[in-house]
Amino acid sequence: MAGGTEGTEPENLGLHRFTVFTVLCTTLLIFAGGMVTSTGSGLAVPDWPLSYGMFFPPMVGGILYEHGHRMIASFVGFLTVILSIWTWRTEPRPWVRWLAIGALGAVIAQGILGGITVLLLLPTPVSVSHAMLAQTFFCIIIAIALFTSPDWKRGLPDAGPRRGSPSLPWLCGLTTGTIYLQLLLGALMRHTQSGLAIPDFPLALGGIIPPFESTSVVIHFTHRLGALLVTTMVSWTLIRIVSEYRHHSRLLRPSLTMAALLCIQITLGAFTIWTAKGALVTTFHVVTGATILGVSVLLTLRAFAMLSAELRTRTASPQPA
Repeated sequence: MAGGTEGTEPENLGLHRFTVFTVLCTTLLIFAGGMVTSTGSGLAVPDWPLSYGMFFPPMVGGILYEHGHRMIASFVGFLTVILSIWTWRTEPRPWVRWLAIGALGAVIAQGILGGITVLLLLPTPVSVSHAMLAQTFFCIIIAIALFTSPDWKRGLPDAGPRRGSPSLPWLCGLTTGTIYLQLLLGALMRHTQSGLAIPDFPLALGGIIPPFESTSVVIHFTHRLGALLVTTMVSWTLIRIVSEYRHHSRLLRPSLTMAALLCIQITLGAFTIWTAKGALVTTFHVVTGATILGVSVLLTLRAFAMLSAELRTRTASPQPA
């Protein structure tokens, strides 16, 4: 699976570029989904799969957001069908082909969950599952884009992990897992209407630790604690890479990007409170969180590929007698 084992494979730049386009469209889809929740338009169209019994209802009020979201989702689903067929027919690596099939399964499940969410009047467990499956699908598409890239096929260089400190790939993986859990908390907060349960920032109900008078306050404050944990993990990862791998641009660039996005995300989180959940600010907060996750996935996969290259180099080196 690791980069560096497939350098003799022909490069399929068309497939790679198409996958990158799908990533961009998925980002737009996450934005559209965020606008549906931010504007309270989840039930603006009460039926599914049609919209008021039509394929294209009048795009007014909340219908614009909800039906627009459905249209973009259908387009991303169409792209994923093409991607899976294209990958299956042209990609020589079986695990990449099956990953594309997994993406197709995820987008189909996502569409069904979206329909169930509407038909059951936005139940929290289904709505949160719908949000998190979107993040999972996003990560799968990013992974496929990386695996079909020329850099990956040519083989990533040996990163030379240092001894005596946490392995970089596992640190990156732990950071990715922490970000994913934070997005889960964010989805739970949004779909339980807990976004303003603590209406002040940086304080929490006037103090450092708020009185836990309701479940909404607990959910909201847990999300804030999660933001501190994510900040710690991203900072740890960045410091490790800058101190030991600064000459590896394939690691340094995404780690710097992730840290910059985190600063933007914290600012957006503050303005989400200060604007009483302004729709655009809140939605960009959602999209930036997804982007941070995607960059972390990219960084993690590159780190594991470089570790594999280092291990192969070590194995191939002559052993002292």
